[in-house]
Amino acid sequence: MKDDVLFDRPLVEKYDRPGPRYTSYPTAPQFHAAFAEDDYRAAAERSNRVASPKPLSAYIHIPFCQSLCYYCACNKIITHNTERAAEYLDWLKHEITIQGKLFDNSRRMTQLHLGGGTPTYLSNAQLADLMAALDAAFHFASPEAREFSLEVDPRTVTPEQIHELYALGFNRLSFGVQDFDLDVQEAVNRVQSEAQVVELVEAARDAGFQSISVDLIYGLPLQTVASFDTTLAKIIALRPDRIATYSYAHLPELFKAQRLIRPEDMPPPERKLELLELTIQRLTDAGYVYIGMDHFALPEDELSLARENRTLQRNFQGYSTHADCDLIGLGITAIGKVGDTYSQNVKETAQYQHRLESGRLPVMRGYRLNDDDRLRRDVINALMCHGRVEFGDIEVRHGVVFREIFADALAHLEEMQRDELLAIHADAIEVLPAGRLMMRNVAMAFDAYLKPQEGRFSRTL
Repeated sequence: MKDDVLFDRPLVEKYDRPGPRYTSYPTAPQFHAAFAEDDYRAAAERSNRVASPKPLSAYIHIPFCQSLCYYCACNKIITHNTERAAEYLDWLKHEITIQGKLFDNSRRMTQLHLGGGTPTYLSNAQLADLMAALDAAFHFASPEAREFSLEVDPRTVTPEQIHELYALGFNRLSFGVQDFDLDVQEAVNRVQSEAQVVELVEAARDAGFQSISVDLIYGLPLQTVASFDTTLAKIIALRPDRIATYSYAHLPELFKAQRLIRPEDMPPPERKLELLELTIQRLTDAGYVYIGMDHFALPEDELSLARENRTLQRNFQGYSTHADCDLIGLGITAIGKVGDTYSQNVKETAQYQHRLESGRLPVMRGYRLNDDDRLRRDVINALMCHGRVEFGDIEVRHGVVFREIFADALAHLEEMQRDELLAIHADAIEVLPAGRLMMRNVAMAFDAYLKPQEGRFSRTL
């Protein structure tokens, strides 16, 4: 993949359309209720019987927050009643016990991610209880082989608690900053000081965390190029290992919380593109490598090295450096990938509790991939992770003739080739610098399910 990323305003405007993020293929709209608990159990059993069973990964959804961020589209529960979280943790441990029995004891958990909501809504004592349950059920890999991360709301932890999180076994943190500008923070009901974040990042470094990430959002109400430039300068001064800069999708007709944002405070579409251009320029000038899909990393970070040596992976948590794992989703709404299947848990805590009370897994829907799905997934993953797909690799792996089976896709990509987003060679497709921001658009050409679902997705830029 070319090292450079090129922001071409007319091309960005042309290709900014709805499309999937491809954390999976097929994407979530293809999941269906006909895929049930017995299908999931069968997938887990098959995953144990393969010649070389994969290591295990887990995503755990902690849905609780103390206050409502108006921009948020996540599944969350706003409450100050900590007893609800204690009760949820009990049921979560019950699910962990059931799930643990499905996978062979010889398999080790190498990846773990806690998302939300706010994972640090749980006390460190509760997190210790959760980690003990996970280790007992799934058997953690040795510390040097782990990638254990959690999302941190800087308003909910102290420097001392950061050290305690490291002692619990976490070695990666992601701080939700979004923006340092006070007017923007007040407009989205998420006020936190720069000093808070600086203090916590310093504590994480002192504790020994291997990777520190910061999340930003561009396109929020009252953001200006000048104000976000100030935020970027402060983040660059902090020098986190990774920076994720997400595009805010304002969909108040779908997400009730977003209706609390004043329409007159929303930036015009052209400003959002200015903010994106600014972000790319400032971060790359500061030495960060554009990984893809909103993500930047320092050159020495594992993500940058994995991108360089073509071992980069992509899953429901985004980009990863570890080999492909069987991913177990735990908690409400959590999504998993076991063998050749995807699955998602129920969305409501009452449903979650009812399923577990009756000794059942809380699987709500899912999908089992067919041969064509696996073929297209490999192509899309190669494009999203490496910016290049080698026809010969796909042909050997799947027993197809690339140019024959993807004749329609290649014809669709001709316009992008004329726009110099990509190059179609005799033996490969290569994403060019101007196309690196539009990798989702390139991948969409290989999506067999996209057309009827296009309106369900956020815009690609």
